[in-house]
Amino acid sequence: MKKELGHEAIYDARQLGTPRMLVLGLQHMFAMFGATVLVPILVQGYGLPLSIQTTLLFAGLGTLLFHVCTKFKVPAFLGSSFAYLGGFSTVATLPAYEGMDPQDKLAYALGGIVIAGLLYLILALLFKLLGAKKVMRYFPPIVTGPMIIMIGLNLSSSAINNASTCWWLALVAMAIIVVANIWGKGMVKIIPILLGVVGSYIVAVIAGQVDFSGVSEASIVGLQQFVIAKFDVSAILVMAPIAIAAMMEHIGDISAISSTTGKNFIEDPGLHRTLVGDGLATAFAGMFGGPANTTYGENTGVLALSKVYDPRVVRLAALYAIILSFSPKFDALVNSIPAAIVGGVSFILYGMISAVGVRNIVENQVDLTKSRNLIIAAVMFVSGLGFSSVGGITFTVGGAAVTLSGLAIAALCGVILNAILPGNDYEFGVSVVGDKSADLGSY
Repeated sequence: MKKELGHEAIYDARQLGTPRMLVLGLQHMFAMFGATVLVPILVQGYGLPLSIQTTLLFAGLGTLLFHVCTKFKVPAFLGSSFAYLGGFSTVATLPAYEGMDPQDKLAYALGGIVIAGLLYLILALLFKLLGAKKVMRYFPPIVTGPMIIMIGLNLSSSAINNASTCWWLALVAMAIIVVANIWGKGMVKIIPILLGVVGSYIVAVIAGQVDFSGVSEASIVGLQQFVIAKFDVSAILVMAPIAIAAMMEHIGDISAISSTTGKNFIEDPGLHRTLVGDGLATAFAGMFGGPANTTYGENTGVLALSKVYDPRVVRLAALYAIILSFSPKFDALVNSIPAAIVGGVSFILYGMISAVGVRNIVENQVDLTKSRNLIIAAVMFVSGLGFSSVGGITFTVGGAAVTLSGLAIAALCGVILNAILPGNDYEFGVSVVGDKSADLGSY
């Protein structure tokens, strides 16, 4: 007997029938789609040729790899992480890479992502050996919150530069996103980014603001553009510290999925397994030309909306993403989106990243009347924003120039100060970051 959607929890979607399963998988794909393809669009704006096709391929493959690592139990989709956008932007402007071919710059940035992914494995091992409470004392919200805030603020100039190419079009994109997220119902509320891009793109087409020449020249079917990662200390030191914030996001997402589905995935299959899955997916993507992956809050929202908690449905979305990745014409269509639309979308999105960082601090009831917490936050903010404005710190190691980005310096300062200053009374709970299902995009 087939069940109806939205009335009771469904853990085995096969009872709904194949047609409904296929549609539910399509819904998950649409939920992740806007944010996932936006990452390569934004990175291309920094002058780095990150491919949309390759991004979609590794989102699908990364999701399937995650499901293997978690014993096929966790209904999570892994899409492009926004946390590393600041790293891409910094690598693109590093003095050490000045005059370098953009593809080589991208390769070094990807090498940093590979190392960041491997850091997940180290944290997973520590969780397995020492337990979550001991490990999380070194990464409390007073450290991760400011990190997330600065990721968004460091990108704000990029949003302004893109939006300024056509302010009215950027405002249209922003207005659609706000209306969909505030007043939208059901699926409309889940995919405001996608609606903002599509809606403003239609307006741009009507206004003659879109160049379709690249779309007409592109073939319908074709292979992805792979870029093999290269490794350099400067790029690694830019990218790797961002993993601290990304791992905290991961823990929050798994907590949210557990709360939504009524199953404790922190215990079974275990947080160490979910971290391994996310880390391997990120390292795998970075090695061959894709951005870092992250568990997506948008898809958690779809789970809550449909009440279908079967991971098979999410794996269908992964297969759809892989199939779509074999179309250069689709890639060209996405690349025809005007810069002003990207600016309007990122205007809100980058601010939301910082706002999530603020929420991270508020929800975890960080006591900012304590001098130790104020000092940690103050040093991190000045280090992250101040050093970013001057290009970081460059020094020489063994004859090679090494650059520490503002975010890397802030992360080091935060972790060190939190470890040495007295009064660290943070107790780890499963709601480290909180449910992000209503956010505008996973970052």
